[in-house]
Amino acid sequence: MTASMFEAIQPVPIDPIIRLWEAVTQDPSPDKLNLVLGVYTDEQGRVPRLEAVRQAEQEWLAKGQPKTYRPIEGTKGYLVGVQTLLFGANAPVLADGRAVTLQSIGGTGALKIGADVLHSLRPGAKVAISDPSWENHRALFQTAGFEVVSYPYYAADRNGVRFDAMLDFLGSLPSGSIVVLHACCHNPTGNDLTPPQWTALADLVCARGLVPFVDIAYQGFGDGLEADALAVRLFADRGVEFFIASSFSKSFSLYGERVGALTIVADNAANRSKVEGLAKRLVRTNYSNPPTHGAVIVEAVLQSPQLRTSWEQELAGMRDRIRAMRGQLVQGLEQKIPGRSFAFVNEQKGMFSYSGLSAAEVGRLRERHRIYAVDTGRICVAALNNGNIERVVTSIADVVLHP
Repeated sequence: MTASMFEAIQPVPIDPIIRLWEAVTQDPSPDKLNLVLGVYTDEQGRVPRLEAVRQAEQEWLAKGQPKTYRPIEGTKGYLVGVQTLLFGANAPVLADGRAVTLQSIGGTGALKIGADVLHSLRPGAKVAISDPSWENHRALFQTAGFEVVSYPYYAADRNGVRFDAMLDFLGSLPSGSIVVLHACCHNPTGNDLTPPQWTALADLVCARGLVPFVDIAYQGFGDGLEADALAVRLFADRGVEFFIASSFSKSFSLYGERVGALTIVADNAANRSKVEGLAKRLVRTNYSNPPTHGAVIVEAVLQSPQLRTSWEQELAGMRDRIRAMRGQLVQGLEQKIPGRSFAFVNEQKGMFSYSGLSAAEVGRLRERHRIYAVDTGRICVAALNNGNIERVVTSIADVVLHP
């Protein structure tokens, strides 16, 4: 018998987030608290079912329609809804026919198809991701065949963005390099660029001939739907070719439905048609066509003025609650740990925070108090509520003050 073809496989490192998630799941303690997973929970600690989503789903199910195959790119109503969120109604990039959108299997699926399109076009290009970044960014682009490098982003000594170093690094990349950018609510740090910084970055990217790939997984969780789309609109206004990965897992609380979209902006309508054909071919050979249920819900909400208004109000409520939890966390920690400032946490946006905790402090938090966080100090602020915030504050104070 020949040797197994699987014997040469080297152990594959597990994503640290997934590894910690598994540890939380296996922990039998009734007191365990998960601040690892990127899921928004409400004041009762539950993943909410948004009223706009419930109504849209109920209305669709009442029609009793069969779940037939969807078009490779998704339905027109869905695609228009996504593009309007990204660019705004009647945006020039849409009027000029430069943008194509394809429904994807979550934001991850959008990144995957986009990476494959880019590898077909520029196989030798470098891909630059932020340091740190969402762990899956590196794996996705490496699996697509790219060399992945990291650009400076987070400064631990001052809990902020290393913007000058970021610009210097990106300015040194060869023309045609791909730059993955977090549009808002940077994962994992929570530290975003300011509007003037985004403008300067967009100018540099265009001047250097770099290809932006904007990941907008949290639109609406930062400063609002319009403000959070600033990066996308800056690039669109400059007429450059770029890619956008959208996710509706968080904003619609539809995690398990895997609803996302890949949008590609070309320099003209003719080239948009060409890249659309390439992207659809890659989808066809990957998963053939996208799923129905979640996309129907998102489409119905975005197309109905009443449901959209309801959804925007619920989204604002989630955003405001996260901000309130940040404020309570900072206030509580600064009261219990005199002399150590946590004010930077209030400046961060979205579901996550680089809390400033060391790996050792995070370890003590887990061992002493059964509170799970990532070793980098990243916590999911969206998992905090009035029922657990005091416990979290007291526990963090304990591991900081008593090594």
